Amino acid sequence: MTMTFILDRTSSRHGIRADIARSWLLVSGLRPDTFDAAHDSAADQIILDIEDAVDPAFKAGARRGVVDWFLGGGSAWVRINARSTRYWRDDVAELAGVPGLAGVMLAKTESVIDVEDTAQQLGGTTPVIALIESALGIENAVTIAQSGGVFRLAFGSGDYRRDTGASADDLAMAYPRSRLVVASRIGELPGPIDGPTVVAGYPALRQQSEHAVALGLTGKLCLRLDQLPVVNEAISPTAADVLWARTFLEDFAASGGVVRDGSDLPRLARAQKIQGLAHAFGISPS
Repeated sequence: MTMTFILDRTSSRHGIRADIARSWLLVSGLRPDTFDAAHDSAADQIILDIEDAVDPAFKAGARRGVVDWFLGGGSAWVRINARSTRYWRDDVAELAGVPGLAGVMLAKTESVIDVEDTAQQLGGTTPVIALIESALGIENAVTIAQSGGVFRLAFGSGDYRRDTGASADDLAMAYPRSRLVVASRIGELPGPIDGPTVVAGYPALRQQSEHAVALGLTGKLCLRLDQLPVVNEAISPTAADVLWARTFLEDFAASGGVVRDGSDLPRLARAQKIQGLAHAFGISPS
């Protein structure tokens, strides 16, 4: 199934497209008083959460508050309830066609049909981030990444640990993260979005962000405004990386753009990628 995505205003917050967005700020759908502050924050993208952040008794009200904010000119992504729940149908019905909806993050995605049904119910042009949070979802990640309507994969690390009994240790989390990276590549998607850091302290946040980058993830869910600068810096190319890329590209051009050995093409691709990200994120070489 082929679908055409229409990314609205939030597709390029602060000039940063959703496909390369680093920080994804989750905001409780029960707190419409915080939506504007989140929208004006350093987050590359914001996600209004009407799933885990909202008690079942208040889901209808949270959904209505999100829609009202959109109708008032707001713009964001929305984390909706899993397709297996009774709330999903109301979520997609009320969000379909609402101006300002950049896309949805589908909770507890476990199959292709989860994504494709969601995309179809939203009109066929709304991007769907598949939030994968279980052992079954991880094992189906490749087919999910190839499904119609999927825009990017994300890792629901907390629920994955609950489902599998795995610890938060980097080694224990390496397999599911790496599987999402490989699945994204096979599905020709942008790099996946890592789960949030829930332990306190910036050193832990930086370490977990850098570890995710080392595995190939290119974004991270955030729970607080103060996490945003750390995540944005950790996931961006360093000034030294940018300087290396510029120097390599200049030398390559000066040599006539001729491949000299087997390492040139991989280095060329890396340099071009770094240069593109540096331009998007406003990073200058040191």
